[in-house]
Amino acid sequence: MGFLVTAPPVAGARVRRSWIELSGLAGRSRGVRAFTAAVAGSALVVAVLGVLLPVHRPADRPLESVVGIGVALALVVAAQLARLRFRLGRGMVSVSWGEAAFIIGFVVAPPGWLPAATLVGALAAWTLLSWWDSHRNPAETVHLAASLSLGTAGATLVATLLAGDAPVQSLRTVGAVVAGALTYLLITFSLATLTLTLHRDAPPRQIIVRASYAKIPMFVGNLVVGLAAVHALVDGPLWLLAFLPGLWLLQRTYRFHLRGEEERRMWEAFSAATATLPAGTETEVVRAGLGAALDVFGARRVEIEVRGRDGERRYAEDGPGQDNAVAGLPGPAITRSMAVAGDTVGELTVWLADPTLPVPRDEAAISAFGDALAGALHDAATRSQMAELEERLARDRTHDRLTGLLNRATLLTEGDQRLRSLDRRRPVALLLLDINDFREVNGTLGHRHGDEVLRVVAERLSELSRDGELVARTGDDEFALLVPTVAVLADSAALLPSSLPLAVRRARELAEHLNRPMEVSGVRIAVEVAVGVAATSAGRADLGELVRRASLALRQAKRQQVSVSVFDASQDAVTTDGLAMLAELQDALAADDQIMLNLQPAVDLVTAAPTGVEALVRWRHPRRGQLSPTEFIPVVEHSAELHTAFTARVLDLALEAAGRWHAAGVDVPVSVNVSARSLLDPGFPAQVAEALRRHHAPASHLVLEITESVAVSEERIVDEVLAELRGHGIQLSLDDFGTGYSSLAIVTRAPVDEIKIDRSFVDDMIESRAAEAVVRGAVELGARLGVRVVAEGVETTEQRAALIALKCPTAQGYHFCKPMPADKIVQALTQLAEAAPDNIRPLRADDAV
Repeated sequence: MGFLVTAPPVAGARVRRSWIELSGLAGRSRGVRAFTAAVAGSALVVAVLGVLLPVHRPADRPLESVVGIGVALALVVAAQLARLRFRLGRGMVSVSWGEAAFIIGFVVAPPGWLPAATLVGALAAWTLLSWWDSHRNPAETVHLAASLSLGTAGATLVATLLAGDAPVQSLRTVGAVVAGALTYLLITFSLATLTLTLHRDAPPRQIIVRASYAKIPMFVGNLVVGLAAVHALVDGPLWLLAFLPGLWLLQRTYRFHLRGEEERRMWEAFSAATATLPAGTETEVVRAGLGAALDVFGARRVEIEVRGRDGERRYAEDGPGQDNAVAGLPGPAITRSMAVAGDTVGELTVWLADPTLPVPRDEAAISAFGDALAGALHDAATRSQMAELEERLARDRTHDRLTGLLNRATLLTEGDQRLRSLDRRRPVALLLLDINDFREVNGTLGHRHGDEVLRVVAERLSELSRDGELVARTGDDEFALLVPTVAVLADSAALLPSSLPLAVRRARELAEHLNRPMEVSGVRIAVEVAVGVAATSAGRADLGELVRRASLALRQAKRQQVSVSVFDASQDAVTTDGLAMLAELQDALAADDQIMLNLQPAVDLVTAAPTGVEALVRWRHPRRGQLSPTEFIPVVEHSAELHTAFTARVLDLALEAAGRWHAAGVDVPVSVNVSARSLLDPGFPAQVAEALRRHHAPASHLVLEITESVAVSEERIVDEVLAELRGHGIQLSLDDFGTGYSSLAIVTRAPVDEIKIDRSFVDDMIESRAAEAVVRGAVELGARLGVRVVAEGVETTEQRAALIALKCPTAQGYHFCKPMPADKIVQALTQLAEAAPDNIRPLRADDAV
């Protein structure tokens, strides 16, 4: 049994080479080099020691010593020349007639000379074979000869110890040579397995299984041939002539046996490899194809060249165990073109480990593998083209083909999503740009050059855009820039934060940059743009509404022939945002969980005992979050039908909540704000009375809060509605007292049961003597008229102490209790009522007793 891997010289190698390159060890690992040196050195030592041993041969040996040594040497050469090879992983394993040569040599030659004869004979035979194949690798030849010599040395030692001086044809000698042959097999088999493992040509288990399958039948034949030849030498040398045809038949039988096994293994591996070619990208298919070809053909290197619409791409992978860049590419190369239905896909090149020319089965297998790989690559290319087409179609649905910017539909979709993800109070802006007199550009330069102008404008806009901003082409020569984050400045006129100045500044910068000259098809031209600006908060308008407003501003800019114009709400009283909110409010009233109340107690300033509860309506919007009344009440006011339904819902929620705390023993009324439209509705008092009846609540449980600007209205119906409400026993409260121009007149024209001091005066009363005077006057006015006085917005201990000093009886604010949902108000009121007696104490500003 033997092992040989040959490596041709590297193309273009230097003339002067190191001893490693000359020996054929280039590209091998240090472990392989050390193992080769150890095996060669050991074989040389054993051969020399065997020759130096005294020659002792039993008298019945058939040949003289010198002749016997020559015969043994010739048998070793013949046994190796008649070797059979098969591929194992990426290496080649040889099985020979070595055991038969040993048995005959042990009988005809002095035993001590057999290791040397084997070493010399094997070197001669494999040198001749390497020269014949034109693949000279001295290191591999020496390694193989040394391995066989060590096997012969071990076999000779075992056979000599067992045979002793027994006759040649005795059972003892027969058993001894059989044991020696088995020792020869074990040593050479182990060395070959270790060699293949170090070369990383195949896993050890695969080596043992496949090598055993190939060697064991030939080993049995070796024993039979060797013992028969010894018997013929002793009893009838003429019978040796009959061995030639028999040996030829055995050689053919073994060859067919190995070839059949090799083809079965290769086609099984081929089937498994082609079945597992992935249905993925070109890179995935090629990576799998390279690995599969290395495994199936035991190749040293595989290259795949793929030809596609975008050019040629070459992939390669080397088998393990050898640095091909140093040692060269061993073995012959087979190149096959890969095609599907006549269309060339690429080429497959496989470098075999076998130093001889490839046999037809290798070429057929590689051709079949190339066909399978071509189909997988063709499918991968088809999938890639389909993916590109789908990606292009998807991009065309969302982007403008000419400029690559977002199209109008995508801007609206992604823009709305962007707005919903922002804090609803964050200022946002939309800038809508249009090229002035663009028709003249197309008419003068042509549409192709006009398209180039549009592309340049798109590029400039993209360069000017910032992170998070969206740029889109919304029309023929119209572009949009959504600015989701606009810094704010203090508006000197209203002392309120405003995002418009910075949005306008940004629009002017864009216009100035876009108005710069550009070169189109060798012609230097300049275009001018107009910009419409619309700004709002993220929670107040959807993007469609912003686009509409910016479009109105853009139209105004073009009409006035200015570069930038800002949307003016006074020119657009009815917005789509309001129309949308009207529909959404109708949906909210149809639902059970959107219109809700937050309830805040009013308390006695000294004891903190509850004296009433104000109902604050909120809208839990499914998209915009919780909205305050200022954001949707104006929409309610514009619809008579919606206003009636909305008022009924608020009254029901308030009276339902009041019923729960009255049932818990807390006897305080609930206050509900009344809008201007309600006081102008003759049917409003009946609506309130019906709500009280539905909830089985007395009129004393309800307080209606009105604003003084509505109460002093000259409308006669207001007086009638207020009188009818008081006739039903319903209490009235004057909200935001002190902020109107006729606060004192209201208390005489429309008698009320309660005055609520606006929080602006409470906030300033500590530092402003004027605000303190207003609060003092309201408290005294309430005392003289006999009505309750409630201070709104009390948030600190200092405010509470100041109000107590002014003898204000009641108050409400965060200092006592924050507004809370209806399901928590009963517990809060109960706790305030129960703790009230413990709160009777004089207070200083620092809350100390």
